[in-house]
Amino acid sequence: MKKLILGTVQMGLDYGINNSFGKISIEESHQILLKAHISGITTLDTAEVYGNAHKVIGIFHKNNPDYKFNIVTKVPHNIESNSIEIKVKEYLADLEVNCLDVLMFHSFESFINNSTAIDVLVDLKLKGYINHIGVSVYTNDQIEYLLNEDEISVVQLPFNLLDNISIRGTLIEQLKVKGKIIHTRSAFLQGLFFKKTSDKNKIVQKLKSELEILNQIVEQSNCSMEELALSYCLFQKNIDNVIIGVDSEDHLNTNIKASTYKIEEDTILKINNIKTKDLDLLNPSLW
Repeated sequence: MKKLILGTVQMGLDYGINNSFGKISIEESHQILLKAHISGITTLDTAEVYGNAHKVIGIFHKNNPDYKFNIVTKVPHNIESNSIEIKVKEYLADLEVNCLDVLMFHSFESFINNSTAIDVLVDLKLKGYINHIGVSVYTNDQIEYLLNEDEISVVQLPFNLLDNISIRGTLIEQLKVKGKIIHTRSAFLQGLFFKKTSDKNKIVQKLKSELEILNQIVEQSNCSMEELALSYCLFQKNIDNVIIGVDSEDHLNTNIKASTYKIEEDTILKINNIKTKDLDLLNPSLW
C-alpha cells in the first residue's frame, strides 16, 4: 500500500461527479484514516481549500498520536510570499504535525505567478518545516517547463485509463531522469469511469465511445473497473505514488483490495491505445 496516497478532499467538501454521499462526517473520516494507516497507507493529500480537511486530520492526529501521517498539502492559488511562512506554521498547528512532507503550489499558474515564493519555500526547507516543494499540473507543456526547475522536487499530475501513456508519452520518464518524485491523481477521473454509458451527463456522453472500450476491457479481463483503473496507474514504474479518494470506509476497503490486482501486459497495451482527442474532456476543472 506504500504507493497509495489517500486524498482528503471529500473529508472537507462535497466533491466528485459520482459522489452520492456528500461530505464525509468527521467520525467516518477518522474511521477511514485509521483503516488507511493500519493498511499501510501513510501519506495524505490535502489542501487549505479542501474545506475543513486540515482540522479533521489534526483532530485525528491529536486523538491517535501513534498513527501520524505524512502530509502533502497546497497553498492557495493567490498567495503572497510574505505570508507563506505564517501559513505553513498554521498548517502545522492545524494538522498536528512537525513537518510537511510536501508543500505544493495548487496550480502551475500559481507557481508562475508567485516566483518570489520559491526563495521563501527553500528557506522553510532549511528550517525543517517542509521536506519537498511541489507543483500540481494539468498539461504536458506545464510538465515540460518543470523539468528544469531544480527546486521543484515533486510533480503532481493527472494520470488514468484515458489520461494515459498515449497522452503523457515519455514525459513521466523524463521527470524521473531529472530526479523528480511523481504523484498522480484522478485515477478514477473523479468517478467518471463508474458511470453507466447511458447516463445523460454531458461528459459521459462525449466520452461514451472511450468508456465503452473500457467496459469491454473490464469484461475481457474479468476484473472490476476499480481493479483496472488502479492497477494501470500502480503498474507504471516511473510513478511513485497514486492518490485515491474515497467516500466511506467500505469504499477504502474496495480500493485497497483493487490495488492488489495484477494487470496483464496485453491489457496495458489496449489501454495505451485509447487516444482521447479532446483533452479538455479529461480535465475535471473544465467540466
